[in-house]
Amino acid sequence: MKTRFNTYDLVCSVTGLQNLIGMRVNQIYDIDHRTYLIRFQRSEEKCVLLLESGNRMHMTNFEWPKNVAPSGFSMKMRKHLKNKRLESLTQVGMDRIINLQFGSGEAAYHIILEVYDRGNIILTDYEMVILYVLRPHTEGDKIRFAVKEKYPLDRAHSTTMPPINKIQEHIQKAKEGDNLKKVLNPLLEFGSAVIDHVLLKAGFTLGCKIGKDFNVIDDMPKLILALEDADNIMNHAKKHVSQGYIIQKKEAKLTQDGKEDFIFANIEFHPFLFEQYKNQPYKEFDSFDAAVDEYYSTMEGQKLDLKALQQEREALQKLERVKKDHNQRLSTLETTQELDKQKAELISRNQTLVDNAILAIQSALANQMSWPDIQVLLKEAQAIGDPVASAIKQLKLETNHIALLLHDPYEDSDEESELKPMIIDIDLDYTAFSNAKNYYSQKKAAARKHQKTIESHGKALKSAEKKTKQTLKEVQTIHTINKLRKTYWFEKFYWFITSENYLVIGGRDQQQNELIVKRYLKTGDLYVHADLTGASSVVIKNPSGNPVPPKSLAEAGTMAVAYSIAWDSKIIASAWWVHHDQVSKSAPTGEYLTTGSFMIRGKKNYLTQSQLIMGLGIMFRLEESSIERHKDERRVKTVDEEGEKTDLIIEDDKEIELEDDSDEDENLENKNTLNPIQEEDHLTEEREKSECAKNNNTNKDACQEDEDEDDDEDTKYKFPDTQIKIDLSGPKVKLHVDNNQPIIQMQKSMEENVVYLGDDKPVIINTSTKEKHSKAKQKEYLKEEAEKSEKNEHDKKGQQPIFKRGQKGKLKKMKEKYKDQDEEDRRLSMLVLQSAGAAKEDKRKNRIKDPSGPKQQGKKKTNPKPNVPLQSLHMIDNIDDEDTGPIPEVDMLDQLTGKPFSEDELLFAVPVIAPYNTLQNYKFKVKLTPGIGKRGKAAKTAVAVFLRDKEISSREKDLLKAIKDETIARNIPGKVKISAPQIQKLKK
Repeated sequence: MKTRFNTYDLVCSVTGLQNLIGMRVNQIYDIDHRTYLIRFQRSEEKCVLLLESGNRMHMTNFEWPKNVAPSGFSMKMRKHLKNKRLESLTQVGMDRIINLQFGSGEAAYHIILEVYDRGNIILTDYEMVILYVLRPHTEGDKIRFAVKEKYPLDRAHSTTMPPINKIQEHIQKAKEGDNLKKVLNPLLEFGSAVIDHVLLKAGFTLGCKIGKDFNVIDDMPKLILALEDADNIMNHAKKHVSQGYIIQKKEAKLTQDGKEDFIFANIEFHPFLFEQYKNQPYKEFDSFDAAVDEYYSTMEGQKLDLKALQQEREALQKLERVKKDHNQRLSTLETTQELDKQKAELISRNQTLVDNAILAIQSALANQMSWPDIQVLLKEAQAIGDPVASAIKQLKLETNHIALLLHDPYEDSDEESELKPMIIDIDLDYTAFSNAKNYYSQKKAAARKHQKTIESHGKALKSAEKKTKQTLKEVQTIHTINKLRKTYWFEKFYWFITSENYLVIGGRDQQQNELIVKRYLKTGDLYVHADLTGASSVVIKNPSGNPVPPKSLAEAGTMAVAYSIAWDSKIIASAWWVHHDQVSKSAPTGEYLTTGSFMIRGKKNYLTQSQLIMGLGIMFRLEESSIERHKDERRVKTVDEEGEKTDLIIEDDKEIELEDDSDEDENLENKNTLNPIQEEDHLTEEREKSECAKNNNTNKDACQEDEDEDDDEDTKYKFPDTQIKIDLSGPKVKLHVDNNQPIIQMQKSMEENVVYLGDDKPVIINTSTKEKHSKAKQKEYLKEEAEKSEKNEHDKKGQQPIFKRGQKGKLKKMKEKYKDQDEEDRRLSMLVLQSAGAAKEDKRKNRIKDPSGPKQQGKKKTNPKPNVPLQSLHMIDNIDDEDTGPIPEVDMLDQLTGKPFSEDELLFAVPVIAPYNTLQNYKFKVKLTPGIGKRGKAAKTAVAVFLRDKEISSREKDLLKAIKDETIARNIPGKVKISAPQIQKLKK
């Protein structure tokens, strides 16, 4: 398969690319360390030029996968070439070197592409001084390819061929039998394909050899004409745009239904249909550029096709070997039977001779003669012509056997004997008759075995054919899946999708940590990091901008800890999170930040300690028609939806009021559990005060300022004098909040929301209190309801609250259960249980600056924001949210599911490593904990576990088999222990 340009290809390419002259550089990308894309633009016209060091240069219309981050060379070329006009594109002499000049005069820059040896790409200024070189090296003692050195243009070849006399001398020095093309190729700049073409046209055979097909004296004139023809071809290519041809090879293959089919594999590309390729299949293109682009862009797909074809051939060869082996076994058994039969008959016909030979050797052994003496005795007897001794050809006394040469004694008779002379092993322990009987027994055993082999032949062959067909089907299926497989942009990182459909990505190394923050950390996203040095930078993608639920935060924290030294060290650690605008690359004065390091400004929000329990699961890409079936599969769930029982039951014929009365023990318990945010603020405030008290006096001002800031914030966000009362007497549920807010009356038919108050018991309320500002009619209605509720409350004052049956007992049990729980444990429990919303929003986001407050003195006034409820009491359904349209990340994530239905159409499978709790609903999952097992073995074991699942479908099985082991293993944190039901049986 052709992989690089020759000189003729380069000449044709330069001629075809002349239309790029005058276009400006729009952007430069790199595919890998050798391949670069230059995007040109001229008014509405756009095109992309691909340069690969040592191999090729052509325009491309295909979308090539660009590198994760631009390389240093890309950045250097962008700096000097962006918006520059391409002034010239020429070949240096007649060598495989291309010179692209951008800009003119002293502002000119050059890109030198070398398409020979190991190749090179060099950036120079207008004086050809090297600014950057892809592959620095030295040629000889004088020429150096390094920065600040001058590029030597004069070393390039200037002619296509040397003088004829030098060519003739070179051919005369060659050995007889050398290939003529191989002798000419180093001397000429045409390329081997052109040389073959002109030699064939001149009358020489393909692959002619010196001294045999080519006579130096007689055939030299014909060779000179052929070389002149090659020179004319080169000159024509410099002036005219060449067509393109892809030479193909026809490969036979079998389809799934057993029929023979053909595929055409691309083997070479050329700008001319050469003589040697006219009888082969080919594809013709309008330009050489289009042919090359098609050739290289389909190369990967063709490799998959050829790999599948090779696997099919191997399967068919295996079937053929089974047939051949079976036939050979039958033939061997038949031959064995015939030999044993002949040996037995020869022994029977020479019974007296065999018995005498046995007796002679046994007598010598009985007389205690040594084995060498017996051999000497045997030779003496053979010398005097003893017939018995002459029949003995070899003594095998170590196995108690002798070898006799036996003839058919009746071969001189009229009847023709089929028995030929044969050397037969005779056992000294048996008589001639017994030895013959043993051979007959062996013949019968071989006959029985032959019969069994024939009987099992059909069954074995049928099984082998069935297995081969299954293999062919699997190869075709996996081949189709691999072609459909789409690599998502986030798969280059550590990644997973939380149980609430947030995409979380993490860096594999320092470069990816840098890239994640610089390119992928957007407005609304959160940055998570383990509280350990050198851990992965983790980002929660949150394009909606809504507060990220604590459950997703905890899962991202577990991932951050797992991809750190905590995994190998087997230690439990915690993680923290901050908002996107708290992460900065600007270091304090006098300091600097290394690659992958960032400055965090402001308060860090610490998460609870994470257990080192990860999971390996399989997600499936759904076909478009199946996506709707899995809508809201991963979403923020309430406690009821997660299957937990709600202790506080609201019935249609009861009215509940919650009263915050500190005089009663039951209500005190409710207060502690129903207002965790105030409790958290109080604990945080006390901790900060104690820390400030421990510090030096120099920090007093800062502490005082923080205290004032918190007090100011509390006045804006707390609910002072809030009373929540329960009334079970009426048919409706009433919630009275006595902080100058109206009563909200709800029925079950109204839109309902859940507010998590910290004790995992949701209370159903209506969140549309903002509508009281929209219309005057609603204001009046709410005011009337407030007056009614106040009157009702006044009438009931002094009465004991009425509880439902069993409610008092539950409250008593709660007090007993949580009596040993301190404030810190309670606060952390509240944060974990509040899966509907974040425990506390960042202060800087929720701060509402009051111009009349004490901190605004002497400061620039800001527009006051409307007073909003505390963000910790996050409503699941925010009715005021505007529909901002579909979000690409979310739409893309909805294509993936870990819980496929039987009616789903699945395209391919994607392995994912995530916190184990995230994978609870996945169909295929195993648990990963720190251990001693290698990642590759763990990946294979996991796939084997999945394939043994009783509920697995055939399509899921095919998709799992198509996953490469390295794709699964690359995201496993380190050495692991894998846990799954009945995994020990599998290991055994």
